[in-house]
Amino acid sequence: MLIEIQSPPKLKKGALRTYPLGGLGEVGRNMTVYEFDGKLLIVDCGVLFPEVEQPGIDLILPDITLLDNRLQDIVGVVLTHGHEDHIGGIPYLLKRRADIPLYGSQLTLALVAAKCKEHRLQPKLNVVAEGDRVAAGGGFDLEFVAVNHSIPDALAVAIRTPAGLVLATGDFKMDQLPLDGRITDLRAFARLGEEGVDLFQTDSTNADIPGFTPLEKEIGPVLESVIAGTPGKVVVASFSSHVHRVQQVLEAAAHNQRKVVLLGRSMLRNMKIAEELGYLDVPPGVLVTLKDAEEIPDEHLVYMSTGSQGEPMAVLSRIVKGNHQVSVSHGDTVILASSLIPGNENAVFRVIDGLMRLGAKVVHKGNARVHVSGHAAAGELLYCYNIVQPKNVMPIHGEYRHLVANAALAIETGVPTTRTLICQNGTVVDLQDGRAKITGQLEVGSLYVDGQTVGKVTDDDLHERRVLGTEGFVSIITVVSKKTGQIVSGPDIHTKGMAEDDSEFDVIKPKIVNGIQDAFQAAKRDGAAAPDRQKLQQIVRRIVGRWVGTKLRRRAMIVPVVVEVD
Repeated sequence: MLIEIQSPPKLKKGALRTYPLGGLGEVGRNMTVYEFDGKLLIVDCGVLFPEVEQPGIDLILPDITLLDNRLQDIVGVVLTHGHEDHIGGIPYLLKRRADIPLYGSQLTLALVAAKCKEHRLQPKLNVVAEGDRVAAGGGFDLEFVAVNHSIPDALAVAIRTPAGLVLATGDFKMDQLPLDGRITDLRAFARLGEEGVDLFQTDSTNADIPGFTPLEKEIGPVLESVIAGTPGKVVVASFSSHVHRVQQVLEAAAHNQRKVVLLGRSMLRNMKIAEELGYLDVPPGVLVTLKDAEEIPDEHLVYMSTGSQGEPMAVLSRIVKGNHQVSVSHGDTVILASSLIPGNENAVFRVIDGLMRLGAKVVHKGNARVHVSGHAAAGELLYCYNIVQPKNVMPIHGEYRHLVANAALAIETGVPTTRTLICQNGTVVDLQDGRAKITGQLEVGSLYVDGQTVGKVTDDDLHERRVLGTEGFVSIITVVSKKTGQIVSGPDIHTKGMAEDDSEFDVIKPKIVNGIQDAFQAAKRDGAAAPDRQKLQQIVRRIVGRWVGTKLRRRAMIVPVVVEVD
């Protein structure tokens, strides 16, 4: 169901408004805004990773531009857990207003702080734990509830306002034997249900899967068996924040007398934080550096890497392309220990094919239980609906089919169809007098991070890139006197598929002129022949290519044209 663009009416006094800026109709970039009495509260601010038809794009953000005129109204951001699809957009939001208070668990905020440090930001952190109740200001009263997920320290949040009580689960499941012993607090869910949950916003990612999500503890023995049966090296690919999976790999490696090497900057950073805070228990002597691994036989090594979603710049893709220090061949095994995020299928299958061409055995969720989901399946969601007994339901987090399946579950448990709202990004829902209604639809787009630029790349730019088969096209036309080396005309620079306007390339023009003239002067000084057109074009390509790569962080097609005149 497509909701037409419709400006919502002015929010009635005493009512609560909520609208998602990402995370509905997709798996990733989760972000939901709440408005009460002129103030805004945000839950999560994540990213979505690009697909093949989005060449050159690094990240996709929620459409935070819609908040640009209301940044001072934001009283805080609640972060439910530390996965990228929930925290990855925080630095870009804080660049718009740096002092927005952040609320989250110890591990979640530690991961956020490390991410913000890379952006030279010092976030205002407020560490909370399950059972805590915090007045965030603006009429928002927050209570945090422990939930189980594929990363430690995940939290649901109950948002109390004079307009009613909202319970947002974040990502969760109901593993009854979790690795860290921290289960979803169903007692708190029941208590909130008795108080009266006016709007229940529930994770939909696995709503179309019957039954219950398998236990995380079932993965350990499978990993250990695969590692034990591999004659060569083992590479395990997972999300860089999947602490539980890394813990299982460390233990399986230790039982098989293997050393573990962490690969990927984010993997190294996140696991260091998890270990320092006590969320990761590293067996003595198991972890070694990549350099140390050069002296260790393959049969005694396990590499824990990023790239389970086929990301082109992640470790696993680089291994396939042969431009990483680690290589795989016959006798090696690669384990993809993560779920397949919708939209990444082609990229992941290309990686699998590439690994198999190299001779490696590939083990994944489709042929072995090397991963279980971190999201509640239908049986768990039914359980929650019966406990909470909400007045209104708004499924969140998932593609459209997941939202529909989740809504159907709510209706099965007795929630009226008219109070079960299937929404999309930008759908405005107002809660008043215990009734939630759709009152409008905002025009919400995608905000692309492309190298150093944020929000400049358009869908038209991406179309041009797909046509060109590259991350952009730069042509440079320069007319040169072949006798003197003086520039007769140009350099004239034109681009296609680039976010930047052609005028932004003016800064590189003097370097092109200097590079050409220096080549002529060097030839004259050495008594050599003047540089020919081909050499001059190589000089231009090198200068422009270095600038585009360094300043714009992009791999564009550089086409220099040097015209020589007498």
